[in-house]
Amino acid sequence: MAEATHEIDFVEVKADDILAERARGWDQFTTAAKWGIGAIIVLLLAIYLFWG
Repeated sequence: MAEATHEIDFVEVKADDILAERARGWDQFTTAAKWGIGAIIVLLLAIYLFWG
């Protein structure tokens, strides 16, 4: 059998990098939540106006 050789390069991870990634994720989540809530409100108002 042929042996597969592989190398793994480890990169130092700093706390600032982790915090920045989590902050960016939280900002994306809150933006998506705001747009989602707004879309649901518009949809419910449209349903109420057309069929209510």
